[in-house]
Amino acid sequence: MRSRLVTVRHVLSRALAALAATLVVFLLLPAAPASAHGQLATSAPLTGTVVREPLAQVALYFTEKPASNAHFTVTGPNGSRVDNGWSYGEPKRLDKPVQEYFMVNGVFEPRLYHTGFPAMVSVAHWPAKGRYTASYLSVASDGEAVRGSVTFDYQGSITAAPAGWTAPTDGPAPALLAQVEGTPSASPGAAGASPGPAGASGAAASEPAGATTGQGGGLPPWLVPAVIVAVVAVVVLVAARRRPAPRGAANPARRPAGRARGSAVPARKPGTATRKPGNRAGGPARRGRR
Repeated sequence: MRSRLVTVRHVLSRALAALAATLVVFLLLPAAPASAHGQLATSAPLTGTVVREPLAQVALYFTEKPASNAHFTVTGPNGSRVDNGWSYGEPKRLDKPVQEYFMVNGVFEPRLYHTGFPAMVSVAHWPAKGRYTASYLSVASDGEAVRGSVTFDYQGSITAAPAGWTAPTDGPAPALLAQVEGTPSASPGAAGASPGPAGASGAAASEPAGATTGQGGGLPPWLVPAVIVAVVAVVVLVAARRRPAPRGAANPARRPAGRARGSAVPARKPGTATRKPGNRAGGPARRGRR
């Protein structure tokens, strides 16, 4: 039993050592990037900042033009919405280029974006101080969902709502939800669909301006987990085959020299004379008395 425990511990230690080495290599490799694009590049205000004066709108800049049926909301500290529609803005050059990745022939290829395409979300009023959240939902030109939020702290003056304005309660358009969930598209004119931006025509551009393809590629995302599983399996199999023999087991190859099989008495060397009874060792036979 003790020998078996030692063997199991030996196998586990070898497997854990191999797994640790593989994880170190995995950490040193570049992380597999996401293939989606059209993501948020920057915003005004930036997430996590403090706003000290009322803003007429919140600007969200994406790496490509948002879809015409994209959905945007701005929620105040009490949970009520204060957004009042959105529209496209003038693209601007990003202070810091954004790198995104595309899957080409099973390999991720980087692409740099130098231009931000804004969605200008109007804010009707600022009813209270505290945390505000601007949320967005759209679909990129590659069909991937673009969703997220920007949060900031408002510490400016309190403003009143415009006359006749009511907080919106509409949700994303059914066609947008169908694109995000990968289901057949619903009718764009269905009830409850959020209106698109003023002057919008058509969907987002398939290839935004300002995108440059980078050189080089990455590893397929399935390669590293497959290598880890293969290495651990090989180590466990090799260690299992090298189990030491249990202590105390007889080895049939090691037999005492000169001992016949199945005999407990050692065999005599050939040529050895048999002693006669009554003779002394090494002396002549004793003669009887005369």
